[in-house]
Amino acid sequence: MKRIKIFDTTLRDGEQSPGASMTPDEKVEMALMLEALGVDLIEAGFPVSSPAQFEGVKKVSQAVVKPTVVALARCVESDIDAAGEALKNIKNRRIHVFIATSPIHRKYKLRMEKEEILKRIENYINYAKKYFSDIEFSPEDASRTELPFLVEVVKTAVKAGATTINIPDTVGYSLPEEFANIIKTIKEGVPGIENVDISVHCHNDLGLALINSIYAVKNGANQVEVTLNGIGERAGNCALEEFVMASKVRRDLLDFGTNINPEFIYPASRLLVHITGIIPSRNKPIIGENVFLHESGIHQDGVLKMRETYEIMKPEDIGRPSESLVLGRHSGRHAIKKKLESYSVKLDEEKFQRVFERFLELADKKKEVFDDDLISIVSDVLREPINGYRLMHFHVHTGNTLLPTATVKLEFKDDEFEAAETGNGPIDAIFKAIDRITGLKTKLYEYIIQAVGSGKNAQGEVKLTLEIEGQFSSGRGISTDIVEASAIAYINAINKHLIIKNGLLR
Repeated sequence: MKRIKIFDTTLRDGEQSPGASMTPDEKVEMALMLEALGVDLIEAGFPVSSPAQFEGVKKVSQAVVKPTVVALARCVESDIDAAGEALKNIKNRRIHVFIATSPIHRKYKLRMEKEEILKRIENYINYAKKYFSDIEFSPEDASRTELPFLVEVVKTAVKAGATTINIPDTVGYSLPEEFANIIKTIKEGVPGIENVDISVHCHNDLGLALINSIYAVKNGANQVEVTLNGIGERAGNCALEEFVMASKVRRDLLDFGTNINPEFIYPASRLLVHITGIIPSRNKPIIGENVFLHESGIHQDGVLKMRETYEIMKPEDIGRPSESLVLGRHSGRHAIKKKLESYSVKLDEEKFQRVFERFLELADKKKEVFDDDLISIVSDVLREPINGYRLMHFHVHTGNTLLPTATVKLEFKDDEFEAAETGNGPIDAIFKAIDRITGLKTKLYEYIIQAVGSGKNAQGEVKLTLEIEGQFSSGRGISTDIVEASAIAYINAINKHLIIKNGLLR
């Protein structure tokens, strides 16, 4: 069976979703889960684009052992230099250089002729050899590039020394047979192509990212670029979990597989949700909340008699517990550690102690503690800023005949600040009070409340996205009090903005 390399770009292309930006430490946390998942390559970021991106790539490369860590770069010396510096002294490393090749990009974005682009590809692949022996090249917008010119582009890149050729369907434009023909033509028409890997990077603008990736593999590609939960620019990318489970479930027709450990798919998906605040739709294939729920009487009857009547995979296949209620007030440290190990969560003793203390506090408030409750606690502890804003206490006065008022006290770098504001409701008032203390001009872009676990005593989880200084920043908070959860989420988004902007907090 043909083995397909999984190139995960959650930390780079996935992070480009509005509000999905990650701090360097969050990238490390996600990268360690991707390593447990079994991905072959991790594209950690675009080092030249910001100090936070540079630091994120560097930290990821130092944290993971098995996957190759990849840094993105344009065909520009400063980009390649930054990638070389970020991945300096790392054994498993790759640079991913790209330049656009389609007529619309050549005319309006690059303002270059074909010959200039070919020369640039040759020059900058050669320049990348200064730092890297493993070089991936992508002709951006390949699927809208004239096929004869695309072949010339690939020939130039292979001759210059590229070790992987990636063919991106950058705007999700291609149809399956069309995309398959592109891969087949390159496979048959480029001298030396048998000595390099052929990769594909498919976007989902027409809902075709998965099928285009499958057709590409059937016609010669041996690497697929994916993201967890399918996140990414616009409609996102080919979803890792969809590609992996399609190859597993339909092994009767698909003669390829991956090195992915599918039992880590659901834990990895949930961790990404906790980090970015981006919640997949309930009917999202593989990991959506509705995938293993059945409301129709006919379906329920069939599943009770034989699960395979309406389910082509089991929840356990992707690491999704069929019954998540396992912990309570009398659960000991060993039980908590075993549960975290099942999610591939590794904590030092200090962090584990903080998680355990938070667990006990929650267990005092709730009779039943669910898996998601525990994972939410872990995510909160791992993202507690060392010197960032921290909520000390708050008070709200509200009612249908009162003007809602909030008083907030925050701590920042050993200093304490207090402010009071009125608003359209208690949450609006508390957000305004926080803005008064931080001095930042924020715009609430998205605000979502959902229950963690089930029952009337379930915790409330707030996920929100703020626009601050033209950039999106997401935050999440969890509490049995949704006003407190909202305040925590708001402060987390502000802290993340400050970390990404200038690294002030860590």
